[in-house]
Amino acid sequence: MKELGISKEEAEIKILENEDKRSFFNILTPRVVKVEIVNKKIIKDDKIKRNREETQNIDFNKAIQNIEIFLEKWTKVIPNQEIHYEINQEQNYLKINITGEDLNYLIGHRGEVLNQLQIILSSIASKNLEYKVRVILNICGYKEKREKSLEELAEKLEKTVIRTKKTITLEPMTAYERKIIHTKLQNSKKVTTTSIGEEPYRKVVISLK
Repeated sequence: MKELGISKEEAEIKILENEDKRSFFNILTPRVVKVEIVNKKIIKDDKIKRNREETQNIDFNKAIQNIEIFLEKWTKVIPNQEIHYEINQEQNYLKINITGEDLNYLIGHRGEVLNQLQIILSSIASKNLEYKVRVILNICGYKEKREKSLEELAEKLEKTVIRTKKTITLEPMTAYERKIIHTKLQNSKKVTTTSIGEEPYRKVVISLK
């Protein structure tokens, strides 16, 4: 399944040899199996359906109230800072935008602190709710700047792979950042992208088609 890059839900495993022919003496002999990818569209449609059902059950008003209570207290205890925040409900998640001066320490190196704050806010939003509320946090327009930077990096690495004919593996990225790379190069005629590894060390690999 690792070689195919699929999860357990996407795999269909068949035992190829006839069980009737197995005797007591060869019961420990390794079996020959066939691993196939089941219809990913069915899996995707099922996930979309589940996400839609969960979204319908989310009390976004309660989630927003949870976040507002936290942010009101949190922004007041940060010394010498005037921080403003805005919460908007999108189709199936909450978008929080925080602005102010000198907030780089809330972003961190390549957004590490921002990503951790996003996880915390998601937990706070989901408090006393049946389903987890997805939260997207942006601080001083960092997400837009990071997206532009990653798109430029993808274009540069695409040219490098084509020129050198060598595969390039990027450093670990968040799912959000990996998606930017994949989306930018999905229509490339010369290279393809895949993801390898387990979270939080999952990486994007760019290689020739």
